[in-house]
This record gives sequence, C-alpha cells and structure tokens, in this order.
Amino acid sequence: MPDQPAFVIIGASLAGAKAAEALRDDGFTGSIVLLGTETELPYERPPLSKAYLLGQADKSSIYVHEEHWYAGHGVDLRLGTTAGAVDRAARRVSLDGGGSLGYDRLLLTTGAQPRVLPVPGAGLDGVHYLRTASDSEALATALAPVPGEDTNVVIVGGGWIGLEVAAAAREKGGAVTVLETEPTPLHRQVGPELGLVFADLHRDHGVEFRLGEGASELIGEAGRVTAVRTTGGAELPADVVVVAIGAAPDVTLAAAAGLETGDGVLTDAMLATSDPDIFAAGDVASHIHPLLGRRVRVEHWANALHSGPAAARSMLGQRVPYDRVPYFFSDQYDLGMECSGLPEPGHYDEVLYRGDVGQREFIAFWLQGGAVVAGMNVNVWDVTGDIQALIRAGFAGHAVDPARLSDPDVPLGSLLDAG
Repeated sequence: MPDQPAFVIIGASLAGAKAAEALRDDGFTGSIVLLGTETELPYERPPLSKAYLLGQADKSSIYVHEEHWYAGHGVDLRLGTTAGAVDRAARRVSLDGGGSLGYDRLLLTTGAQPRVLPVPGAGLDGVHYLRTASDSEALATALAPVPGEDTNVVIVGGGWIGLEVAAAAREKGGAVTVLETEPTPLHRQVGPELGLVFADLHRDHGVEFRLGEGASELIGEAGRVTAVRTTGGAELPADVVVVAIGAAPDVTLAAAAGLETGDGVLTDAMLATSDPDIFAAGDVASHIHPLLGRRVRVEHWANALHSGPAAARSMLGQRVPYDRVPYFFSDQYDLGMECSGLPEPGHYDEVLYRGDVGQREFIAFWLQGGAVVAGMNVNVWDVTGDIQALIRAGFAGHAVDPARLSDPDVPLGSLLDAG
C-alpha cells in the first residue's frame, strides 16, 4: 500500500485551521500537521478589538474549533512550535525546537505582525500592540477604569484597529486621543469621504483627533509611559498608548526559502506560490485577484475564513481561482457596518449614498467609470448579497444609473436589470 501524502500547514491561525477542516471535508485521508507558535488553540481575531476586549465574550468563543476537534479529525496540532526553515529541495520543514517534518504539500498561513513604532520611548511599559489574545487581555487590563482617576489613552493610528480600540476605551471611560498622519481616519482604507463619517462618529462620543500628526517620541518616568510628543510639537498625557499603524506580512520563512515575496507571499489566482508544492493563504498571501484584476493582500477576517479552504482545495489539485469579493465588518458604539470590495483611494472616482448619512443609516457606493467597485452598508442589513452582485457586475463592465442607485425606494437587485 503506497504511503499516504503528508500536508503541513505553518500557522495555527483561522486560515490554517479552516484549511485543515476543508482538507478533511473534501476527503483527504493523508496526514495533516498544523504548526502554531502560540500556545492558544487557533482563534479568530475580530473579537480581540471588540467583544473580547470589552469583556463581553468568553475566551472559548474566539476559538475556531474546540480542542477535541483536531484529534477527532486526525489533525496533528502542535502548539508552541515554530517552523525554523523550509528546505524546498528535500521537502522538509525544520523546527526551532529540533526535528523536522516532511511534506508533499505545504501551506503558509503565517499571518502578519504589527508594525513597530520607530520612535524613542517605544519600549516603555504601558505601550500596547493588538494582535494576539494575550495582547487583548493585557490591553483590557490597562483600560480598566480606576475609581477616582481618569485614564488618558493615546492611540497612534486611525485605521480599523485604532478606531475599534478607541470605541472600547471610551466605553470603559478613558479619555481618548487618536493621532493620524492622514487628513482623516481610515483615509487609506475607505478614502476621505467615509473617513469623515467615522471621525464624526467618534467625536460625538468624546474622542479627540489630531489629524496630520503622528508620534515623534514617547516620554516616560521610571520605565513607564507618561506622555506622547506629537510631530506637531504637542505633549499629550498618556497612561496607555496603543500603537495601531498597520501590520506587515510575516514573509520571513518564505523569503528565506527562496519563494517570491513582496507585500506578502506572492501567489497566483489559485493561491499557489512560485513553488507549485507550496501555497499561501490569509493575511500573508498577496494573490492575483481574478475579479479585481490586480494583486491584493487582504488582512480581514473573511479572507482568512475563505482563503484557507480555497488554498486547501488547490493543494488537492482542484485549482479553482479564489475570486471572492473582499468583505469586512466593524462595530463601533451603536454603529455596525459591513463593507464589500476594496474602496481604496485611487481605485474609485465617486462616492454615492443611499439613505441618511446624518443618522448613520445608509449605504455608500464607490464608483469608477459609473460602475460599482465597493459598497458599505451602515446600520442597514441584509443587503450584502445585492451589493456584492453589483460589484461583480461592475467589474464586468455594468454601469449603473446614479439616480436609481441612490434612491432607497429602488430595490438594489433591480439595478442589475439590463438597461
């Protein structure tokens, strides 16, 4: 009887765990080894800046699978285990703690790491990053209200993580200031138009923004941060500093193995790397997106959820292009939103609204050449399917009537009708 094939997944993340699940669901009977540097079971990251940070979710709720699932499905989950190198010629993965593993197919789901603030004082106590469950727990402790004292929180970076932490800090009673070098928060993620909407939301809840400013130095006493000096020359009191200036894909292992890398591990549309026996998924993968017509790297939850299984199927030889419309969501105060597509500046020329922007119950559409390329529903629900259908049609060359698009009385589905 021939030996069973061996698949190794480096990265016990959401993408890695869902890839292992998909391999078994699709009938793979060979060995699966899932390696994770952390000692936690694979978990989902969105609660780390939302419900888990606020103490509204138990730790067990963040796990992708219960512990017994892995052994029950023949998945050799090795936590606290770091892959040190990949020998492509020998098809072996060496482990930092000693030993090695052979593989027939290898999947990289190594994720991303927070970008470190490159200023004096960045190593002081009281400076936090948010990537792991332990990061979230430490930050929750730091943000816990102290009776009779104000907690001054300075957040460096006005992206999604920065704003979600700002909302959590305000809900815990902290005095929050956000530093953002761009003209608006979320400028690079959704452009200035929606950036202003979110700025107003946070200002209404007492958050102060210092736009066009970053941090030039963190000041401390006895090894602990006490203030942030901004690039504009201000000195802000700070009991807690949260650095949220983005994340860099963890390509160290891939680059050392000689795989093609850039902003992530470069893959084709099927998530195969420059080595046909190695695949990449989740935050670390920069893949050619068949729908968008360009290379993208998406750090959001839905991409990890779906790209892991997509890579698994490519590992099994199915080779189906991964062309899902990018999707992400956020909850801040009483605002919930879902966004489909990638509404980044430079990839649209107009924003149209349907609904009441002032009451924060609306849909925003990003258009390019009259076609919908992205859409965000804010406190409006059960429309994601229609929005994604409009995006797919838009990339196929279907333009929409702006008047009908912005009219709440016109069903979204009817906008796909011919003419």
